[in-house]
Amino acid sequence: MKQTLTPLFWLWVPLFIVIAQIFIEVFVPTQYLPALHSENGPHETLQFIFALIGLIVSFRCLYLLKPSEQPFLTAWVICFCLGCAYIAGEEISWGQHVMEWSTPEFWNGLNDQHETNLHITSSWLDQKPRLILLLGTLVGGLIIPALAKFKPSALPEKFKIIYPPAILSVTAGLTLIIKIIDKAQDAAGTDILTRPSELEELFLFYFVMLYLIILSRRIKGLNVQAP
Repeated sequence: MKQTLTPLFWLWVPLFIVIAQIFIEVFVPTQYLPALHSENGPHETLQFIFALIGLIVSFRCLYLLKPSEQPFLTAWVICFCLGCAYIAGEEISWGQHVMEWSTPEFWNGLNDQHETNLHITSSWLDQKPRLILLLGTLVGGLIIPALAKFKPSALPEKFKIIYPPAILSVTAGLTLIIKIIDKAQDAAGTDILTRPSELEELFLFYFVMLYLIILSRRIKGLNVQAP
């Protein structure tokens, strides 16, 4: 199945993000790092943008789909649509960072960050969805492309349209490296990266965005080929 993403998006943008992060860690004075990793910093802003683009593309996928004829694919895209909506909403505290309203007193009692967010009220809305997204990225970006190359018989042909292509292994691989660095610096008690979790989320959301763009083009091609 032919892919239409240029190397700019699947190779050079991820590498640029890594280079930019290295530049920040090496050259930006320590006192300025908290501002860069704040809610209005570049990491959080890009996370919202990637999730928002993913949401828009997932809506396009739904528009292209024929639910009665493609029920599984429709359900698959709806999951991504809901996920992207949740991520985008949480990244801007459902508008609080834009409209700058005060957190309701009741909500203040539910979390210690005093923001209108759901993910800081329970691990079921934060750590567990993030773990699922991480596992999905690693399986979809590394394991499935490896199986497609070395043991294609292990992948059911009927799900071929939803398998991520090998080009997404760059983003998935960088996500894994960042995760390993995060765990290593926790174990060593030293800081290699400042808040690596933010960089990890950035790559996770970027992976989802690229995947949905590719999926939308596959769906469009599938419908064009249909009689």
